[in-house]
Amino acid sequence: MPSAQRPQPPGRGTLIQAPLLDWAARSPAKEALLGRFGSWDYATLADACQRLAGLLRAEGIAAGERIAVFLDKRPEAIAALLGAAQAGGIFVPVYPGLRPRQVHHILADSGASALVTSAARLAALRDELTALPALRTVVRVDPPEAAEDGPPPWREVGWQAAVAHPPAPAAERLESDPAAILYTSGSTGRPKGVVLSHRNLLAGAESVVAYLGNTAEDRIAAALPLSFDYGLSQVTTALLCGGSCLLLDYLTPRSLLQQAARHGVTGLAGVPSLWQALAREEWPEGLRRRLRYITNSGGALPQATLRALRTALPETEVFLMYGLTEAFRSTYLPPAELARRPGSIGRAIPNAEVAVIRADGSRCAPYEPGELVHRGPLVALGYWNAPELSAERFRPWPLSPPGLPRPEPAVWSGDTVYADEQGYLYFLGRSDEMLKTSGFRVSPGEVEEVLYDSGLVAEAVVVGAPDEALGQALVAVLEPAAGRELEAGALQRLCRRELPGYLQPRHWDLRPEGLPHTPHGKPDRARLTREWSGRGHGEDGA
Repeated sequence: MPSAQRPQPPGRGTLIQAPLLDWAARSPAKEALLGRFGSWDYATLADACQRLAGLLRAEGIAAGERIAVFLDKRPEAIAALLGAAQAGGIFVPVYPGLRPRQVHHILADSGASALVTSAARLAALRDELTALPALRTVVRVDPPEAAEDGPPPWREVGWQAAVAHPPAPAAERLESDPAAILYTSGSTGRPKGVVLSHRNLLAGAESVVAYLGNTAEDRIAAALPLSFDYGLSQVTTALLCGGSCLLLDYLTPRSLLQQAARHGVTGLAGVPSLWQALAREEWPEGLRRRLRYITNSGGALPQATLRALRTALPETEVFLMYGLTEAFRSTYLPPAELARRPGSIGRAIPNAEVAVIRADGSRCAPYEPGELVHRGPLVALGYWNAPELSAERFRPWPLSPPGLPRPEPAVWSGDTVYADEQGYLYFLGRSDEMLKTSGFRVSPGEVEEVLYDSGLVAEAVVVGAPDEALGQALVAVLEPAAGRELEAGALQRLCRRELPGYLQPRHWDLRPEGLPHTPHGKPDRARLTREWSGRGHGEDGA
C-alpha cells in the first residue's frame, strides 16, 4: 500500500506533550481521539491538557510529583496523562482491570499526590485511598454515584471544574527528567515501577513512526491497556505523527473488528492471545482494504496464527516486535523477512543498539545463546524507589570503548536469545522465574501472596504451562494448611475477588501430600514446571 509523505509538526519540543501542542497549533480541527466516549480534535485535547495542568498547579502539585490515572480508555485519560506532564509531574497510568489491593500498592509505592478516576472506581477504592496520606487531590471525570459518608481526606474536583482553570504553560523540565512510571510485574512479587523520561517516550515514538511509516492520515487503534508500554505507544505514535487514535474497548474479538472497520483503522497492535482470537474471525472487507499494518509484541506469535493472518490480510504488512518496559521498544522484524526468518524477533529498532552478551560481558558468536542487552535513548531511568533492583537490571553497556568519562547505561533484559550471521535475533527463554500470559509479564509471587494471605495453604507455587491461546497458563500448585481442606472453586472465587483477570490461575494442582522440595528445603519450582510443561489438562483440572 502506498504511504503518504510524513509531515513534521512545527517546532517539536523535547517533552512528551509537545507533539500534541504543536499539532493543535497547526491542525486544531484534526481529529485526535475517537471512541465510545466521543471524538476530540487536537485543539480540544490540547486545551484540556493545559487546563488540567492549571488545576494541578493550583492544587500545589509540584514538579516531579506523581499523578495517577485510573480510567478506561477515554479522552479524559489521555488529557490527564499529558496534563500531568504539562504541569511538570510524573504520570502513572493504572491498569483499569486491577483490584483495589493492587491499585493501593501502586498509589502507595509511587506516592501519588493526585488521582484522576471515575465515580464508580472512586467508590470501590474509597477504603483503600483513606490509607494514603500523600494523596491530596482526586479528579472525577463524571458525577459522584451517591452521597458519601463524611468528607474524604482529599480534595475532590469534578472534571468540569478541573478544566475551568486557566491553561498552564509547560513547566520547566528537561528531556532527561522523569515523565512516567509504568508498573510491571517483578521477580520480587509485587509490581515495580519503571521510570521513563520524556526522552524515552519521544524516542520510542519516533523510532516506531519511522519503521511503520506513520503519517497524519493514519488511524491507529489503541486496543491494549494504556498502562502497558505497548498500549501507551499507540497513543504517543499517533500524536507524534498528527494521526488519529481510536481508544478501543471491546467485549469480543468480533466487536473489535467491527469497531476498527467502522472507524477506518489503518494500524492495529495486539498480543499473541488477541491475534489468535482474531485469526478465527471473518474480517470485514472494508477493514481488509484499509488496514495498512498490524504489529505483534508481548510474546511469540505462533506460525499457524501468522499464516492465518497473512491469508486473511494479504495486503496488510505484519511487523513482529519485541520489547520490554525497561527499554520501551527494542526490536522488530521487517515484513519482508517474515518468510525467510520464521521465529525471529528481528533486529534493533532505529536509534537503538542491542547485543547478545556472555556472562563475562563479551559479545556472543552467531548462534551462541546469551543475554539480550539494549543501549540507547530508550533505556529507562531505572526502577522507582528500588536502587538495588535498578543496579541489577541497569548496568553499563559492556561493549563501550575504554576511557569513557562515565559508563553508558544499558538494560540487561534477562532474556536468553541468539543471533544469526546477519544479526537477526531469536528468543530462547527467560533467565528468571517470570511468566508471560496474555501479553503480560507476570511474577508468580503476585499470585502466591494472595494464596498465602487466605490462610488456606501451607505452601504455594505458581508455574506456567504451555497454552496455545495465552502463551502460558498459570498453574497454582498447593499444599493445604494443617487441618484445612482445599477446594478449587473456593480458591477461584478468592482469586477473582483479589486479582485481575490476567493473574487468575487456570489450573489448580492440589497436593495434600505436600510439594517436592530442593536439597535446600525450598519448593522445587523447576520440577513442577517440568511436570506441567507436557500435560494435557482442562480449565480447572488438577
